[in-house]
Amino acid sequence: MKILLYVILALVLIAVALLAWFFLIYARTPGIDLPATASEKEKLDYVDNYLSKLQEEGKFNGAVLFARNHEPLLMKTYGFTDAWRKETLTTNSSFRLASVSKQFTAAGILRAQELGLLNIDRHVADYLKTFPYPTVTIRHLLNQTGGVPDNYMRLAQENVESLKGPLSINDVVRLVAEEAETPKHAPGEVFTYSNTNYVLLAGIIEAVSQQSFEAFMNEELFQPLGMKQTRVWNLLSPDETFPGKTEGFRLIGGQARALKPDFIDGVAGDGAVFSSISDFLIWDRFWSGNDLIDNELLQLAFQPVNLPGQKISYYGFGWLIDKKDFHWHNGSWLGAGTYVGRNAEKGTLLVLLDNSENVRMDDIAREVGKVWRGLD
Repeated sequence: MKILLYVILALVLIAVALLAWFFLIYARTPGIDLPATASEKEKLDYVDNYLSKLQEEGKFNGAVLFARNHEPLLMKTYGFTDAWRKETLTTNSSFRLASVSKQFTAAGILRAQELGLLNIDRHVADYLKTFPYPTVTIRHLLNQTGGVPDNYMRLAQENVESLKGPLSINDVVRLVAEEAETPKHAPGEVFTYSNTNYVLLAGIIEAVSQQSFEAFMNEELFQPLGMKQTRVWNLLSPDETFPGKTEGFRLIGGQARALKPDFIDGVAGDGAVFSSISDFLIWDRFWSGNDLIDNELLQLAFQPVNLPGQKISYYGFGWLIDKKDFHWHNGSWLGAGTYVGRNAEKGTLLVLLDNSENVRMDDIAREVGKVWRGLD
């Protein structure tokens, strides 16, 4: 009995030591210590040196973009395109955007309204005939207040044997309808972040356009805008890969392991957009006004939502709203760690992308974001 207790105690001590090592040493992220008198160029040089050092230490693998008025101040990449680390990243490398994709889906919905294919204030059931929540509108899905359970990944796992391949957008629409789980709350009452909402939005685009979400986004947004390194890609795309695509990987102790999509990665809307920091200059300009979507309609994406009880939700259409003119979103999936922030008043943009399943991404974004917010 004593031997067993000693073994258990030893295992507990080892586990504690490993946790301490992980959080205090491995995952520890240094800060950016800027002199108070640093000029703008010096601030950008500090960020460049900071990310370069992190990449050398195996703590960052990705890209950064600082821009003002749609012109780059710092646009640079650090590291490699995949786990084999033979091809270096470039400013045209396309990164998986994870949940930053939601703002692209929102733009697709607004473009569909501009084309007269839908109206965001009509009920989702007007477009998805089997949708089981009759009072939920497209706007509710966009600003995450519809109360639709965020259950598509669980439903996919529970029904995997009935699927005929990778999970599709249509599969999600069908499973949500068949299960019809009790809503989390009445529409318009509470903000609840949901990936399912944005897959359903992609389903609406497919229903009203009579084409794939991927094709609609390419034809109605990416091609007209000239975003050559931006596209929707998943396991149901017609091509297995595309030029410039980065691959997610896990980097531990200098060893890299590729992260491969599984059957869930046939969906889009909540994710599945790939883009480059070069194309984010175009994307930033898009949100300042464009020829594809009326500006009054476009700016709805940045409006807070009034909720009952004088409460306010600060989630717009694929954007989190922090103060009047500061909008941002982040994401994480299949090795990708992403962050994008816009200051409409200053005309500044920050994009930070990583494809190495970086446990430090939030800390890095916070440190780099401090410098960005301090720009004049």
